[in-house]
Formats: sequence, structure tokens, C-alpha cells
Amino acid sequence: MSETERAADGTAGTDGAALVALRGVSFGYEEGPDVLVGLDFAVREGRALALLGRNGSGKTTLMRLLSGGLRPRAGTLTLAGEPVVYDRGGLTRLRTTVQLVVQDPDDQLFAASVGQDVSFGPLNLGLSDAEVRSRVGEALAALDIAELADRPTHLLSYGQRKRTAIAGAVAMRPRVLILDEPTAGLDPDGQERLLATLGRLRAGGTTVVMATHDVDLALRWSDDAALLTPDGVRTGPAAPTLARTDLLRQAGLRLPWGIAAAGLLRARGLLADSATGPRTAEELAALAE
Repeated sequence: MSETERAADGTAGTDGAALVALRGVSFGYEEGPDVLVGLDFAVREGRALALLGRNGSGKTTLMRLLSGGLRPRAGTLTLAGEPVVYDRGGLTRLRTTVQLVVQDPDDQLFAASVGQDVSFGPLNLGLSDAEVRSRVGEALAALDIAELADRPTHLLSYGQRKRTAIAGAVAMRPRVLILDEPTAGLDPDGQERLLATLGRLRAGGTTVVMATHDVDLALRWSDDAALLTPDGVRTGPAAPTLARTDLLRQAGLRLPWGIAAAGLLRARGLLADSATGPRTAEELAALAE
């Protein structure tokens, strides 16, 4: 079965080199209905994955289940194919592999300075002072905020707080970095800088999962897209998955402009059926030249 066919039936992303996965997972909050029921979801190593869905669809719950912040009522969380054990050792192993950065950086930052905040996770691993300093310096450099190491966190701009929160996760050297709406609240320049940073992290071997409402960003940035619908999660290669108007409608999302533009170009004979459609305004302008 091809990747496009697997995207159509929702099985893409649930096999292969799954680094972390939920198998048959159900979860509901106390005195409330189940948010997720019998969910199968996998993060494949080396793939940039966009997670999309309407508010209340379970995106945040899914991310917290993947990172061990929540424990499923039924089903299994696996790490490299092995079930996660919810004791200190098991959760430490999980959290040195998978790190979640929440949407609001003020929910994650608590130390007096940037450097102190970023050092918190490595210190809790019991690493030597030299190793902690190395990891903090590496993370600050990766997020392009090395000059802010001694800056009080309460004096940071919103974008700087976002970067500091991500740096704290990067300092743990995770193989999977999960970001909840990382571009929300950033101006266009801040978004571009953050995407460039994520590109460098990916080039260094970090698998990135991004929850977003922005279908255009998902089309531009991701290899795979996962749509949370009332019928479950449907995952596949980004372009064909985000072209599925039936799934987008169920997920409360619109068609990405790049896919709409590609359809118009093909209808007018300006783009071959087999050609990749534009994902950015620059790519569209190049096609028009």
C-alpha cells in the first residue's frame, strides 16, 4: 500500500520506526466523558509531525499521554516498542527521551534567570556540574538566546520566554520534542526564527511534533499530519492528508491555501498532476515566473 493510500485509510504513522506510541489508549478526566477512546498513535523517528484538530478534540491530552504527564485509563504507551512503566525509573527513561513544551511559557518557567531555568531538568538527572553547564550552553545556543543566560525571566519578551521554555526541554537532549502551539502569539519574524531553530534541531536528529491550528504552517513545515476527528486520529503524509476535505471538515479545519492554489494551477494546466504544489508564497511566486 502506498503512503497516499495509507493516508486515506488512516494507518500511516502507526507502524514503521515508531519511537513512542499509544496503543489502544483511552483516557477521560475525573467525572467527565472519555476524551480519547481506543486510540492508536505513533511518532516515527526522524519525521516532522503536525497534530491538528478543533478545540476540545484531545490534542493536549494526547501530548500529555505521550510525555507521561497523564496515564491512560486503558491501553499502553510504548517507548521504542517496550511498554512504559509508570514508576520513577520508567518515567525518567521516558522523559529523557520525550519532552513536552506547553503553549504558555509562563506555565513552564519558574526560576529567577534563564540559565537557572534551563538547568533545572539536567540538574534533576543528577548530572555533574560540568555536564549541566555544557547542556545549558548547548540549549541556549540552539535557541539563539545565549546572551540571555543571566537575564531575569520576568524581563523577557513573550518570544524570548517561548524560546527559554523550549531550551529547557532541549537541555534534556530528548529524541522527541513535542510543542503545543509553539508559534502562537509570535509575530511573523518570531515565527520564522522559531521555525529556523526547529529546522536546526531536526537536522541534529531531534524528532519534532507540533500541535497547531494553522493548516498552512502544517503543510509548509511537516512531513506527516495527524488530524484528530470525532472518529479518531488519521495520520499520513502532510500534503495528501491535508487535501482530504472530508477529514478537514470533521476536524474543524479549512483547506490549506497551498493545496487550493495547486488545484487551481492544475485545472488551468499550469502544474502537472505529478508535480508538488506550493507550500509557501515564495514557491507559488516561483511557479508564476
